[in-house]
Amino acid sequence: MRCGSADCDDAERRTAYTPNVTRREDAGVRIGIDLGTTHSLAAVLMDGQAIIIPNLLGERLTPSAVSVDNDGRTLVGAPAKSRELTHPGETVCNFKRDMGTERTWTLGRKSMRSESLSALVLADLRQSVEEHLGQRVLEAVVTVPAYFGEDQRRATQAACEIAGLHVERIINEPTAAALAYGFGNPQSEAKLVVLDLGGGTFDVSVLEVTDGIIEILASAGDARLGGEDFVELMMEHCGKRILETEGVDLSRAADLSAKLRLACERAKRALSSAERASVVVAGVGPSARTFTLEVTREQVHGWWAPLVSRMQTPIRQALKDAGWMRSAVDQVLLVGGATRMPLVDGLVANVFNKEGTRTLSPDEAVAVGAAVQAALKADDAQVEDLVVTDIAPFSLGVDHSSEHGRHRVNGMFSAIVERGTVLPASRSHVFTTIDNNQRWVEFGVYQGEHALCEHNTKIGEYTIKGVPAGPAGSEQIEVRFSYDLNGLLEVETTVLSTGKKHTLVLDRSGRGMTKAEVGRAQTMLQSLKFHPRDALPNVAALERAEALFTTLTRDDRALLGELIGSFKSCLESQDPALIREHRQQLLVIVERLQQH
Repeated sequence: MRCGSADCDDAERRTAYTPNVTRREDAGVRIGIDLGTTHSLAAVLMDGQAIIIPNLLGERLTPSAVSVDNDGRTLVGAPAKSRELTHPGETVCNFKRDMGTERTWTLGRKSMRSESLSALVLADLRQSVEEHLGQRVLEAVVTVPAYFGEDQRRATQAACEIAGLHVERIINEPTAAALAYGFGNPQSEAKLVVLDLGGGTFDVSVLEVTDGIIEILASAGDARLGGEDFVELMMEHCGKRILETEGVDLSRAADLSAKLRLACERAKRALSSAERASVVVAGVGPSARTFTLEVTREQVHGWWAPLVSRMQTPIRQALKDAGWMRSAVDQVLLVGGATRMPLVDGLVANVFNKEGTRTLSPDEAVAVGAAVQAALKADDAQVEDLVVTDIAPFSLGVDHSSEHGRHRVNGMFSAIVERGTVLPASRSHVFTTIDNNQRWVEFGVYQGEHALCEHNTKIGEYTIKGVPAGPAGSEQIEVRFSYDLNGLLEVETTVLSTGKKHTLVLDRSGRGMTKAEVGRAQTMLQSLKFHPRDALPNVAALERAEALFTTLTRDDRALLGELIGSFKSCLESQDPALIREHRQQLLVIVERLQQH
């Protein structure tokens, strides 16, 4: 095929919200959810305030972790995260990074994809909200990284459906952070850059805020760069030192590798406030020695230099797309727990010549923004002064062929919805047949910015049949892309001579979940054995204590082991008051030993 004329007659449509002055009264709540790589949380707007909903353990952050214990019970959140150290083979974390792929994990007798694992976390959040507020969740707005592609967004939608959540709106995480800022500063005027460094992704958004109007101008990011990558790189360097000094390859020992990960995570957090920290791994080698490596902030910053360099690329791209000089930026908002690392402050100082700001909690800003979006969608009077726009974070288009003299070049990328287009948007492009008597046309659908499709990401393909026969170039086919606020794409094609329309059915090659697969996943999750809610604090306390036990030695280990045994015996008593007392004693000692 070759390109014909372009039809861009649809004006850009801005997403303007004009809420009613009267708040609708419903027998339920609308919430925002930040489904994170390392932690997830839910928020709601009530009485003009953003409220983070604690989980069933009373904690504001829920680890995005799932595990299966020896009795086949599925654990979610803190109890599961604690088992990452003691039972790494039965515990899964960081599964968000594989959202929309075919990867599966085996937990107990179940084979699960990231959609089902994420659904368990989402269901836990929904139950926590309903129990805490005493109201059912009517609807949720869920956030995703700005650079999540269509497959990843559809997979997120499927996870919500499996979890029993009604979700019509999926928004980008930095957009949510901007909403949270605008909600907290309704009269402000500022040119902002949001740097969102979470556990698994890095997003950059450029926006303007003017009297409650929030306009997203550009987005860029790296969907495979986050706090976990800093931990991984730290593990790599420490693992090499252990191999050199102890002759032990931790990459071949799952239990020791899990211990090293925990030790590096603790050291990374410690280095946010201290100049040096210790990486301590117990039980290394045949003699089960305790390995200790002192690391300095300067040293690890050297290790992390390649990751910091990668962060600068999307920053430059977003500023370029927005047409801004660095000096035009008034504030740099830091979002995501990983932005607490001092090297992020250094990056901001070097790039923007100013300090980054954390006027919002880095861990909670995205969830708050999602709750604001939920209120906007419901025409809630609490947000009547807010207006927000969003944009397409990457270009979407199709492949085509073009002729140059006697040569035909195949696999060229023709963008239909350009990166930076204000959403929702509908754009079309007209193509013509390229061969005589051509009766069908095959399109591949791609996302990316490269001129050649082979360097972009293919998200589907489809075939148009029944094209009238005729000379090359005699038939025109209009391809229309409609891209909505959730970042989901619909494609419509029309053979202009006949007016016959064709609906796109994406061949996702197993990367997305069909309705039948979603249904089977829902049935499977219903059959999983969850520990009773009133016992959840006990499970969490035991898993936390047993994880710490593996890292201790000598007297500390003996002390904690005795307390663990005592608490397990106490659980058999079925005496709630006695159990609470022993649990509290155990947790006090765990806290004390963790600080050593």
